[in-house]
Amino acid sequence: MTVVDALQTITLEEIVTELVEVYGFEGLGQRVPLPCFEGESSLISAVEFLRATPRARARVERAFLFHLRERRGRDARERDNAKDVRGAAAAVVQATKGVTSVVQDMHTAIGAFPIITDLAYAAVKGVTGLVGVAVEAVVPTLAPLLGDSAPGPEREAVLAALNGVVGDHLVATGNALAIQMSLRPPLCGLHDGGTLLVLVHGSCMNDLQWTRAGHDHGRALLRDFGLTPAYAHYNSGLHTSTNGYALATLLETESAPFRDIIMLGHSMGGLVARAAIHVAEKSDQPRSWRSKLRALVTLGTPHHGAPLERGGNVFETLLGMTPWSAPLAALGRVRSEGVTDLRHGNVVEADWLDRDRFALAADRRMPTPLPDGVRCFAIAATKSGEEAGSEALASDDLVPVRSALGAHADPRFALSFTDTRVLRGTNHLELLSSPAAYAALAEWLGGEG
Repeated sequence: MTVVDALQTITLEEIVTELVEVYGFEGLGQRVPLPCFEGESSLISAVEFLRATPRARARVERAFLFHLRERRGRDARERDNAKDVRGAAAAVVQATKGVTSVVQDMHTAIGAFPIITDLAYAAVKGVTGLVGVAVEAVVPTLAPLLGDSAPGPEREAVLAALNGVVGDHLVATGNALAIQMSLRPPLCGLHDGGTLLVLVHGSCMNDLQWTRAGHDHGRALLRDFGLTPAYAHYNSGLHTSTNGYALATLLETESAPFRDIIMLGHSMGGLVARAAIHVAEKSDQPRSWRSKLRALVTLGTPHHGAPLERGGNVFETLLGMTPWSAPLAALGRVRSEGVTDLRHGNVVEADWLDRDRFALAADRRMPTPLPDGVRCFAIAATKSGEEAGSEALASDDLVPVRSALGAHADPRFALSFTDTRVLRGTNHLELLSSPAAYAALAEWLGGEG
């Protein structure tokens, strides 16, 4: 049974009962701040309140969807895992001949994160001592994380990283590990009428990774302002324009119950969001959801490119930041369509069509301005804590500050944001948990609920 089926068939009493059993009244009240979960509330009184208050009921249903997502995982498809792993290995073998230092990197990453499960560490033990291991041996060692158990953070991180590395090849070969564009949790069981917040993750990542250091911008905006978060989950190895088209198409149906839409993109996710907006505006069949779009926020998005891609080192930096994807960091010279789009910040198909994406060519993108009538915001980060100096404001380890702010010497390409922030002493992934980043989001989006 999918989470949507569960929401459509379960009674309100069963929803509240399960949530209270898991979180308790106090814990549920922290997740869903409503008067029915305060003080001397009872199960009966809470259900009666929710029946009489449709907006409150919708918020509890959203909480239930999140609960199902955490309990059951978010991928309802059954997989032939042995076949999938062989297919993934074959895809990587075709892409590159071999890698080095995989085991050392895996041990270093795993050792830095004591919360890693025994299952994840077993993957490391399977290749202990194999320095300079062939790619054929890399992906099979991840088999325990791609097993028959319900999807969890480790498995999802491995799949997301693999899609970021060779996701275009997975699609071309019909491999079942290729991620399909979706919004999670699904929204078709909701009838909210409020504001939909669409969160779009970055390269080699997935929707679960919006949670970092116990914080999730989407959950916080739901808690504080009543926005309804929906997390895009997609194959970041495909072109940004391809993912933009898929997201634009998905939003045409999924956004129907909502009055307004806000898009929030991290890293590549900002390019995908812009691509979706472009499709909604410029296609032969304009999408109706575009008229609902009120705001766009990008976090560390390479609007004008990420220099690390040009050296093929983006994976060595990005994948090495998370313990579960670190085994794939050694595949740094494998660059999917999505990653080569990061070189200059491609948004539309014309930016890459009929061009050699591996050639060290000049920037030949088409100007793609920010959408009219939409409040647009950008947050950049820099590792430096200094206030002045162009070198101090270089980058967040992946994306230059100027690129993240849309600055460009050619006025045709410069992006005019409504407001921007530069967070110092912050790296690329810390944008997901930075209190300063959330403070800016709250300031910009607090009145949109």
